[in-house]
Amino acid sequence: MRLYAGKIDTISNEIITRLTTDGDVDVVDRSEAELDVASVLKEYLRVDRELTERAKDILEIRGLGFAHFGRTKRGLAEKKDFGLGEDSLTWITNQLLETFMQSRHIEEIYSDDAVLRRKSKDILHKHMMVDDELDQEVRQRIRNLEEGTSAWDIEYNRVLDQMKTNHGLKE
Repeated sequence: MRLYAGKIDTISNEIITRLTTDGDVDVVDRSEAELDVASVLKEYLRVDRELTERAKDILEIRGLGFAHFGRTKRGLAEKKDFGLGEDSLTWITNQLLETFMQSRHIEEIYSDDAVLRRKSKDILHKHMMVDDELDQEVRQRIRNLEEGTSAWDIEYNRVLDQMKTNHGLKE
């Protein structure tokens, strides 16, 4: 699961649209409410990049190989109470709920936290599963090559890069 910066506006719009359409919240200014959601998503990306850089620095200082990167980053994330992978949905939705409670642009909240959390998670999950969908599409396009060969690896990366560019997911 991965959050792409190119998806932030789409996700923000979809969350506010769904919550207002379903009568879960009333907003004073829709575009400002969407910016509130976008700020949470951008903060997630910022902290994730920060943890990535710190993990790389730690590996370099300790002279460890890249195989230790995931464990190191997870350890840093745990210290900050930050969610990675599947836990990212929980972290983001908790931040969204806090933002909704404090926002001047959300006039009234009618639904329980659990309802808001579930609807937000569903939307986030749909947009963050793009990597799996891209993987399947790339594999479909290069099915004529034998997986595991160097030609397959090169073509997989080339097609994946091209598709990310086409879908606006290139960072």
